[in-house]
Amino acid sequence: MKTPRMWILATAAVCLVFASCSRDTRPLELRVHDVMRDNLRKYDVHGATVAVILPGDSVRCFVAGISHDTVHVHPEMLIAAGSITKNFVAALVFQLSEEGMLSLDDPLYRWLPSYPKIDSAITIRQLLAHTSGLFMFWDNQKIWDDLIAYRDSAFAPETVLSYLQDPYFAAGKGFHYSNTNYLLLAMIVTRATGSSLGAELRKRFWKPLGLNDTYLSMEDEIPPRLLHVWGDNFEKGSPVRDITYLPRTSHETITYGSSGVFTTPSDLARGAHALFGGKVLSPASLNVMIEIDEDDYGLGVHRLDEDLTAGEPAIGHGGGNIGMMTYMIHWPARGVSLIVSINAFDARCINAITADVSEEVLDELTLDRGV
Repeated sequence: MKTPRMWILATAAVCLVFASCSRDTRPLELRVHDVMRDNLRKYDVHGATVAVILPGDSVRCFVAGISHDTVHVHPEMLIAAGSITKNFVAALVFQLSEEGMLSLDDPLYRWLPSYPKIDSAITIRQLLAHTSGLFMFWDNQKIWDDLIAYRDSAFAPETVLSYLQDPYFAAGKGFHYSNTNYLLLAMIVTRATGSSLGAELRKRFWKPLGLNDTYLSMEDEIPPRLLHVWGDNFEKGSPVRDITYLPRTSHETITYGSSGVFTTPSDLARGAHALFGGKVLSPASLNVMIEIDEDDYGLGVHRLDEDLTAGEPAIGHGGGNIGMMTYMIHWPARGVSLIVSINAFDARCINAITADVSEEVLDELTLDRGV
């Protein structure tokens, strides 16, 4: 007769065997492809890309779905990083600080003339952290109207700043995510270096890291092998269609500094791995950059919702552009970097794919293949 202790041990053993048998032990590529395909079908989105770097491994890319017509998504197609651009602009500012070209505590008045609705005592650090209180120019409907009315027109930074309204709060008294902060940072970078933002990113990051398929919109020539994007082109009531090559100069110039990077999934994964793995900044600078506050933001870096990251702490950034959404994720404790992108502006789809892929990627670290 079994004692209660023996029964408990036997039951536990059965549970472990069942869990092991029910675990999906197929290669990571197949598991990731399945969750990508299932979510694309569920949310009626055309295509998705994933790039992942596991500890001691090179970048691996997975794709699913269609770019356009009957053309399947390919790993070498370029994706829009959107606001992930902020990670690299922030890192660039930190490099300039390390070189003594500027200080994170410099006020705006040291670098830029005064502008209406902008407190010139705001510091570079407050711009990086979104604690400046500066109005988010997207919150002014007038800029949307003009973006659509003048799609072929380039908007100078000073023109974009003319759409600002009163600040949300005094500098340092709160948190409000605002692209205005990173527009001003881009202006400071060009003033401090005497160069363009695109040239500095290429010299300091793209070239040294071997990111040969990474570009800044409006300042670099972007190859035509874009992952095609789908949407209504900000036209209310319009059908979802391929909007890849519709006029977009106004949008790309309005988002200078806060968006604009186009890259391959593998380049973006390697860029994230290098940045958060300590290959770009000094340990002291990186620690300051990724020190997260109560608003889940550091200096150009998000702490991502753990619903997206398999329940484990991760940093990075999300990004959206015309007809595309992307996540860049790094798990510091795991040494893992992940890129997820879809060719639609659909938060439900990108969140579902990211959450599911994160589970599969972290599961890969502990999967016993019997080798």
